[in-house]
Amino acid sequence: MRAIILAVTVAMTASAAVADETDDAHRLAVSARNDYWNCLAREFPRESNKSLSEQDFGALIGSACPSERQSFRVALADFLGLQFPNNEADANMTTANNAIALAQKDIVTAFARRKAAAK
Repeated sequence: MRAIILAVTVAMTASAAVADETDDAHRLAVSARNDYWNCLAREFPRESNKSLSEQDFGALIGSACPSERQSFRVALADFLGLQFPNNEADANMTTANNAIALAQKDIVTAFARRKAAAK
């Protein structure tokens, strides 16, 4: 009986530790996402960007904020690896890359709308 109680206690403790690690990874991924978005947002209103075409602005955004982008990619892939341990690592990296592409697309779309409204 003691062995069963000990096994259940160890399993519960391990489960709580994994949950804490996943929560920490989630917080880190959200923080990295916010840092990346804030960096992209700083590029949006620059006076020098107003004369750019949508395509040129998209290229600028694609190369902007490299350290923030990489931190977000790594943090999100790490979180996904904990959240979905049976996923392939490549699938988690693809999801992280897709999240980055969507962030960039959103900024470029906002740029195009602002530029169209200014005409």
